[in-house]
Amino acid sequence: MAVRDEIVWRTGIVYISVALIALVILVRVLFLQIVQHGKWTAMAEKYVYKTSEMPADRGDILACDGRLLASSVPYYTIYMDTRSTGMSARTWSNGLNGLSAGLARLLGERSAAGWKAVITDARKRGDRYFLIKRKVDYETLKQVRELPIFREGQYKGGLVAQAESRRILPNSELASRTIGYLNLGNEGTEVGIEGSFNRELGGKNGIVVKQRLTGGDWITINDASSVDSRDGNDIVTTIDIDLQDVASSALMTQLKKHNAHHGCAVVMEVETGDIRAIANLEQSRDGSYHETYNYAIAESTEPGSTFKLPALMAALEDGVIDTGDIVDTGNGTVKYYSKVVRDTKEEGYGKLTVKQVFEKSSNVGTSKIIWQHYKDHPKDWVNRLYAMKLNEKLDIQIRGEGTPLIRYPGDKLWSGLSLPMMSHGYEIQLTPLQILTFYNAVANNGRMMKPRFVTAVMRNGNVIRRYEPDVIINSIASRSTINKAKKMMEGVVEHGTAVNLKNTNYRIAGKTGTAQIAKGKSGYRSGSGISYQASFVGYFPAGNPLYSCIVVVNAPSNGVYYGNIVAGSVFKEISDKLYATNFFREYTTDAVVSRKSAIPEAGNGYRADINKVLRSLDIKYRKTVTNDWVATRESGDTIRLVGLNIKKGLVPDVRGMSLRDAVYLLENSGYKVKYSGRGKVLRQSPEHGARYFEGQVVSLEMNM
Repeated sequence: MAVRDEIVWRTGIVYISVALIALVILVRVLFLQIVQHGKWTAMAEKYVYKTSEMPADRGDILACDGRLLASSVPYYTIYMDTRSTGMSARTWSNGLNGLSAGLARLLGERSAAGWKAVITDARKRGDRYFLIKRKVDYETLKQVRELPIFREGQYKGGLVAQAESRRILPNSELASRTIGYLNLGNEGTEVGIEGSFNRELGGKNGIVVKQRLTGGDWITINDASSVDSRDGNDIVTTIDIDLQDVASSALMTQLKKHNAHHGCAVVMEVETGDIRAIANLEQSRDGSYHETYNYAIAESTEPGSTFKLPALMAALEDGVIDTGDIVDTGNGTVKYYSKVVRDTKEEGYGKLTVKQVFEKSSNVGTSKIIWQHYKDHPKDWVNRLYAMKLNEKLDIQIRGEGTPLIRYPGDKLWSGLSLPMMSHGYEIQLTPLQILTFYNAVANNGRMMKPRFVTAVMRNGNVIRRYEPDVIINSIASRSTINKAKKMMEGVVEHGTAVNLKNTNYRIAGKTGTAQIAKGKSGYRSGSGISYQASFVGYFPAGNPLYSCIVVVNAPSNGVYYGNIVAGSVFKEISDKLYATNFFREYTTDAVVSRKSAIPEAGNGYRADINKVLRSLDIKYRKTVTNDWVATRESGDTIRLVGLNIKKGLVPDVRGMSLRDAVYLLENSGYKVKYSGRGKVLRQSPEHGARYFEGQVVSLEMNM
């Protein structure tokens, strides 16, 4: 073979070999890129990169005036890139001592020398994400950013801060059990408003790409495949923070005073069913009290004497008794089969009217009334209780409501004792909120309102869903029965078992309750003796009810357990505070004084109209104010005009105005108006000065 041919042959072999190798490489690349792309991508994500959900920031939970009840706040994990490409050796050497001293001062954990040592070691190792501290709040992060080296920024100073969020309750434990929490572990616990409105609050999670760091930590990186999260909506509740503070403080004081195991207090707005305050406190082992369980909503117990109201109302509604009928309670005892029912007064009350039976809370009198008229047809009495919705759950907006128990004749556990025992609150079970809802219906002239905890869902300050007041039943009884029930409840405070709550400023109507606590199979007596549950439930002011309230104290152990003292004092402290802060003082107080004078009552309203009326009547008045809307006040023989301060976002004061002026002012402020009665505005709900959102309903009660 010629030399030239041999060279060509060998060169061809080389070219073919190179081409084959290139082809193999190309095929392998294509195989990896196309066929095994998913496999290697997954492996890369598993060991170097991964995609994770980016949790959305939960929405806020707000009080009725917009103040925060629960919110998500950012906190940060701080790393240091000790080999940041922009960091100069001079920046490192000049700033290391100052950085170490600053970290020791702001973060603690180790001394300045200790921080210097660990940071220096990390730089020698070339750590790109050396962990400084987790869960650092924003204020601390701002100070860390001002330290030497770190003040140069991420690239020149190596500071890396990864943001996360945590849930806080700005008002500490106030209503914390009702606000609730989430524990989405194995048990999946969802409590209170946080749990029931989790879908609204939770928003929609996004997707982020994270890179694995030396040591096992993961850090978020910028990547085109990331998807932003959508933050959750805000929930507007009915809770009034100021009133909640009053209720919690008053309850705490009495629980400590009587060394009680637990207690609850709930304040409801009569007309709407809005829960303005709900406190639940339980004694810890160290003797302190905390919100650990929502007793007001979840604990079904035998209520005792507070059940005498529906028991007697059923008989009144059936027409078998009237409040003036005489009942002989004898020496304070009566026997039904083997069971002796007793009154608290040892020698008994003798003969009482039905109204006095209720006022004195006579177990003997109540049981005799119900036994006498229903022993041969107990279904009639129980059916009447069922018609008043006492056997049904309230279907409230948060989970965990206890199930009411009112046995029906013929049930497995019904006996000859059931009727007289049920009449004064035993062999039945109700939660405090269920009892309060019934009493609130009486205050509301028979209309039973579903307790409302949430009024609106908001996004970016705009209401996207409303929850209007919900009527369970328009009337639990006839107007005649309701009026008699009100008189009986007023009598309890005027000259009955709760006379200690009587005061000269305003009137309270209600009912005391003192019940023995059943202890399973051991009955009511166990160990050292009997445990009691003290309660008081009612409303105020009695003439024109605005708020209803229930207080229940379980197992007071300092020798005092009667409802009027243990629970009633909490009730009165709450109602006194409301009165003192002018939440419900009747506007008619000034009107009564005006009618006694020679000056006609001018009312409140539009300044130009009032000026015209006063001039036409030749009444002297002071007109120094320039406000468009004014209130009138008597000053000797002169009317004084006082400007009304109308602020955007706050409900204006329309009391004393004509309906025309009140509707005009409220609707121009963005509210809807509902009213009842005629004449001038006597009362408004919500109260003036409350923070309210556009489109929500303001209720007006008119009076001539």
